[in-house]
Amino acid sequence: MDAAHPSHTAVVGLGWGDEGKGKIVDLLSPQFEVVVRYNGGANAGHTVSVNGETFALHLVPSGLLHGGVTGVIGPGVALDPLILLAEIDSLQERGVEIDGALKISDRAHVVVEYHKVEDRLGESSAEDEARIGTTAQGIGPCYADKMQRSTALRVGDLLDRTRLQHKLDRIVDLKRRVFRALYGQDGGLDSAVLCQQLSEAAEHLRPFVCDTTVYLRQALEAGQRLLFEGANGMLLDVDHGTYPFVTSSSTGPWGIAAGAGVPPQTIRRSIGIIKAHATRVGAGPFPSELSDATGDRIREQGREFGTTTGRPRRCGWFDAVAVRHGIRLGGITEVALMHLDTLSSFDRVGICTAYRCRGQMLEDLPADSDLLDRVEPVVELLPGWSDDLRAVRRAEDLPDPAVRYIERLEALIGAPITLVSVGPDRTQTLFREARSEK
Repeated sequence: MDAAHPSHTAVVGLGWGDEGKGKIVDLLSPQFEVVVRYNGGANAGHTVSVNGETFALHLVPSGLLHGGVTGVIGPGVALDPLILLAEIDSLQERGVEIDGALKISDRAHVVVEYHKVEDRLGESSAEDEARIGTTAQGIGPCYADKMQRSTALRVGDLLDRTRLQHKLDRIVDLKRRVFRALYGQDGGLDSAVLCQQLSEAAEHLRPFVCDTTVYLRQALEAGQRLLFEGANGMLLDVDHGTYPFVTSSSTGPWGIAAGAGVPPQTIRRSIGIIKAHATRVGAGPFPSELSDATGDRIREQGREFGTTTGRPRRCGWFDAVAVRHGIRLGGITEVALMHLDTLSSFDRVGICTAYRCRGQMLEDLPADSDLLDRVEPVVELLPGWSDDLRAVRRAEDLPDPAVRYIERLEALIGAPITLVSVGPDRTQTLFREARSEK
């Protein structure tokens, strides 16, 4: 593919989130006119480093760090207006141009304080084995209300204060009664206070709100190039991930049509993002996890702490079974391998190539999370490298053991690795030609 004339492209995570999608979106954005967020909410944390300056983005599309790019928050996003407004203010204070560069769907559903209360109360009252490790940002309850319909609010509802107050009176009354029945408290909710907060935020956001479905249709008709930025990772997909330890949206390329409002055939290129090691935050099965000094070392060298929560991430070897599952499912055309520098100085680097359970070998990701929690990883160890990769700027300058590691991953996952990250900055990204081995 000619990089100067890219097709409409999706950037999605192949793991349990935190793969480095924001960096790749930021890197590719100059090739596109529009960058679209189509799923998730403020539970997503995309970290981008530019000339030593770090930006932690949660709702604003990563592409807005480039001038001349329009960022779109689509109808599939669970939008917290207060967090978005604070994020916009922070970016503007740091010199990032937002006015005229951001569009928010009037169809996007709104995260309200009672969603966060429900998240916290539900998680804290659950039995240990029933806790899913939520970020408590209210995303799951917001999506649940979206499906419930009668208790949902959309961005368009915020722009009419009278209608908003009427809806909030009814919804808050219901929520208070439910919370008292389930948790013995009403969460301290006040519909008038919520209406005041949301209305004030809406007035600041009003210039950005529009029918983004129409906007994207017109952009396509005008020949503009679209880049779709996924949130979370495909192993957290509500239908195809390690359910129930997942997020509440469609995180793969299949979520773009509904979450952005474009025809399914729009996407021609899908880039899957994955780390050179595996990480997970919160509860749920993690077959290749290293609960030992090696796992701790990966965490420290990779600075593996959550962008949104600050929680230490669980760490382990690269899981080729899980990654291959996402590549096949999502029709991924190429892969960006992140954090290769994190594995520098290891004598041996591991790859989980299969699972073993009750004497049987599994080479596909099972749907049963209880079963996945019991499997034993089959780990292949390869020679490591001592070189500091952070100064490498060409793929051909990587040390031989690192090259062999990449090539072995390609053979196992069945997709070419065309980008390799050796540090957080834009410049620490290597472009390589590779051919998938199947």
